[in-house]
Amino acid sequence: MAKKHWLGPEAERAVYDLHNNDLSDAGYRTFLEKLSLPMLKRIPPGSSGLDFGCGPGPALTEMMREAGMEMALYDPFFHPAEAVLNGQYDFITCTEVVEHLHHPAKVFSQLDGMLKPGGWLGIMTCFQTCDDRFDKWHYRRDPTHVVFYREQTLEVVAQGMGWIMTVPRKDVALFHKPLQKTGGPRRPPVVCRSL
Repeated sequence: MAKKHWLGPEAERAVYDLHNNDLSDAGYRTFLEKLSLPMLKRIPPGSSGLDFGCGPGPALTEMMREAGMEMALYDPFFHPAEAVLNGQYDFITCTEVVEHLHHPAKVFSQLDGMLKPGGWLGIMTCFQTCDDRFDKWHYRRDPTHVVFYREQTLEVVAQGMGWIMTVPRKDVALFHKPLQKTGGPRRPPVVCRSL
């Protein structure tokens, strides 16, 4: 989205205040399991995680804690504890966050710096797939959504960061940060798919 159409902070927060992120809502838990279940298959209990952009009701944080994970929270509006951004984590989750980023390249670089070697970054966002239907796409109509990603876009992000990308299901991308980055040019992305 062109910068001139971005909402100001107060208007953006007002939209987020309308979200219902209730942990007791079984449907919402099922929605979040699209990311949590594939992530939990890859990280051991007791791992340290960051719920980046956790929103007003950090339901995913609680779900990951229930599974034995240690969790920190960050959200610029609802949990602005910037000290957590100086930490390093075994995994980072971003559910319905990356479409709100005004400076995505900067944030992806920041996430890479917070992710320990061998760690995982989990992103859930509605992948943009069809230009012909873009005008009527529900996801585009949210005024806080300013950037959209195709699966191929996320492959480019993975390549640029030196991550290995896995797409375990629709609208979910998991990125693995290798234990050691090799010198020289970054290798092409490795994309693994499972349904």
